[in-house]
Amino acid sequence: MDNSAIADNFSFLGKLIDIHGDDSFKAKSYGASAFTIDKLPVQLSTLSPDKIFSIKGIGQTTGKKILEQLETGRLAALDEYITRTPAGVLELLNIKGLGPKKIATVWKDLGIESVGELLYACEENRLLLYKGFGEKTQQNISESITFYLSNQGSYLWGQIEQYAVTFTEKLSEHFPGKSFEITGDFKRHVEVIDKLEWVTDEGINKLSDFLKVHNYEVATNNNTIIAKGAENVVLQLHCVDTDKITALVFEKNCSPEFLSEWQNKYGDIIPANLTSDKEIFDQHSLPFIPVCYREKEKALIQASENNLPKLIEVADIKGIIHSHSDWSDGGDTLETMVQSAIAKGFEYLVISDHSQTAVYAKGLYPERIIAQHELIDELNEKYKPFKIFKSIESDILNDGRLDYTDEVLASFDLVIASIHSNLKMPEEKAMMRLMNAISNPYTTILGHMTGRLLLSRNGYPVNHAAIIEACVKYKVVIELNAHSRRLDIDWRQIQAATDAGVLISIDPDAHYTRGFEDIRYGVLVAQKAGLTAKQNLSSFSLTELEAYLKTKKGM
Repeated sequence: MDNSAIADNFSFLGKLIDIHGDDSFKAKSYGASAFTIDKLPVQLSTLSPDKIFSIKGIGQTTGKKILEQLETGRLAALDEYITRTPAGVLELLNIKGLGPKKIATVWKDLGIESVGELLYACEENRLLLYKGFGEKTQQNISESITFYLSNQGSYLWGQIEQYAVTFTEKLSEHFPGKSFEITGDFKRHVEVIDKLEWVTDEGINKLSDFLKVHNYEVATNNNTIIAKGAENVVLQLHCVDTDKITALVFEKNCSPEFLSEWQNKYGDIIPANLTSDKEIFDQHSLPFIPVCYREKEKALIQASENNLPKLIEVADIKGIIHSHSDWSDGGDTLETMVQSAIAKGFEYLVISDHSQTAVYAKGLYPERIIAQHELIDELNEKYKPFKIFKSIESDILNDGRLDYTDEVLASFDLVIASIHSNLKMPEEKAMMRLMNAISNPYTTILGHMTGRLLLSRNGYPVNHAAIIEACVKYKVVIELNAHSRRLDIDWRQIQAATDAGVLISIDPDAHYTRGFEDIRYGVLVAQKAGLTAKQNLSSFSLTELEAYLKTKKGM
């Protein structure tokens, strides 16, 4: 091992000691040793043990650990700390502006164990409640995480959208008269994108030269270019003759399951004279299946029976369900959120700030609930016919109870029940909490069912079939949390829920008025599941929602 590697190990060890809140003297000592070693004019590996121990700033303990690394290539004390530290917490050390003390706070006090979770906490203003985290610090951390994640290679659909559109325009402008059809996972609105794909009739050599001039790493495989630039996005460009574009675009726009079923029924030869996807469907007397819905065999069966669902659109959303104001961890006042919702043409706003157990989010104690309800009454009078519904995002406690007494829960128009704490649990524990919450007569909506954060946290394991069955029994709506980092319930489970008669609710979980726009991401993945407006609670008109809640309360 060279000096640099040894110094890095001591520096890393010192930081981990600080993160765990152990001996601060040792942490500083290892940090100082790292600095000393990094500045040495000679390599430690060339020195005898006595020479190493005689170096100023290197004591007996540090000296022995230097010898250990030179002899074994390892530092046992560091290995032990690494074993004791979640991998996601170790990764936080890569984020500019996050030192060991701040990492200790977000891990120990907020329970955050990944970069993605920390970004989400920044978006929810959770850091502001802790010493050492001001608004500017939170913003800087958020920007640093965004930059870090942009260099990891996988992206949320919402993160990559603008890049995909811009790059397509760039290609079209540089190669006028040539086709550049974006296809694949992006076109199908897959929630996590690992690569962007295009089908083009431009020559492979010209495209390769263009990409190399613009500093992309370029490789070719048959008629496909694979490239990556400074943005760390994998690009694939499939180069074919003009008369083969339609066939290849169709193939790339289908999931493997859908394409396999199509080929079983209709073969894999598409005539060269066809110029669009629609003509391919017309040829077989089938209604057009939107690209986003070409996922499962069921779509093809529905098309053959002329029974395709009318997929939900953003315009079908009539109101904002699940939003947070500055009464808890939101960034805007309640009145600002009302004004924004009205300006965007919504009929109602469900304000659902956090409940009392969520101390990190300024959760509402009963006396603050009363005060908020008084304000809502005033605003409802001021802005009618627009309506604000009194709600709460109630924490599901460890035993599955909701976060208030029945008397307090009865004061809300509707209750969203969600798990926010102790997320590391086996399926048995998760199901106990969820099933108890679903059976609570005051639960209207089950919020972000698995607690997942895409690219950051898998979420706790659940039995989807059992949850759906319980939601049918107790008339509980399942949320599709539309935040692009959640999209929870997973769209792959939605069809089973709607087939059983469970309503879905596409909710933005907005913590600012700009969060209302997240509805779009929820709609895009809901379309993949074949969701219709009638199957979505937030597509209910104000009158319809009032009637639904009245019926629910009368159960």
